[in-house]
Amino acid sequence: MEKILNWEEIFQKSSNFKQNSPTKWAYVENFFEEELYNELYKTYPKFNESWKSEDSYDKCAYRKYWGEVDENKNLTQEQDDNFSEAWNKFLKYLHSDDFIENIRKFSGIPVTKIKKFQFTLIRKNGFQLPHIHNMGPSTIIIMAYFSKNWEEGKPGGTYVATGEDESKMVFEPYNLDNSAMIFHDGPFAAHGVRRITDDVERRGIQIYLEEYSTENGWSGDKKEQELIEL
Repeated sequence: MEKILNWEEIFQKSSNFKQNSPTKWAYVENFFEEELYNELYKTYPKFNESWKSEDSYDKCAYRKYWGEVDENKNLTQEQDDNFSEAWNKFLKYLHSDDFIENIRKFSGIPVTKIKKFQFTLIRKNGFQLPHIHNMGPSTIIIMAYFSKNWEEGKPGGTYVATGEDESKMVFEPYNLDNSAMIFHDGPFAAHGVRRITDDVERRGIQIYLEEYSTENGWSGDKKEQELIEL
């Protein structure tokens, strides 16, 4: 199989993910195999009127959806010719047994399929207040980044905190070039994005994985409301 993700690097952070408390999380550099990452980076969608604005008291950002989505914005399509060959190759891989099995091995969480995929773009004055989803016990959220030369100490990466307060931040990534934050959703999975003050773009994607069965549907759908992830 063609190399898509750098599983050697990802699995090196598996113990950190499983041992972190009060919620499981890990930060992974060199997340993608380099050749594919370079193609994804070059063909990351340009900002234009097709991006959807998310602007409210708790967030300011843009997002772009992949293919067809249902009324709950769940991903229903692997192929979308509006995006490059590299992006289509990557999305096809996200639907593969290899990807799901490796994520289960990495995390120990019984996810069974990809639920959502979105491009997320944050520009000057963009932010998201710290929040907790707590959608269910079998949900993994991955935020991967495509922004080169991010300055050390500058806001923009998704931070992890011990509560819904920026002062409780315990880690914030600054290398946003081929890196990813991986969270296990739960009652203590607080995270957010500090307000960006420079004229830059934090380019990223969100991958949402969850346990699914034909009898019970998505494990996280028992919650009445799902917060928007950035």
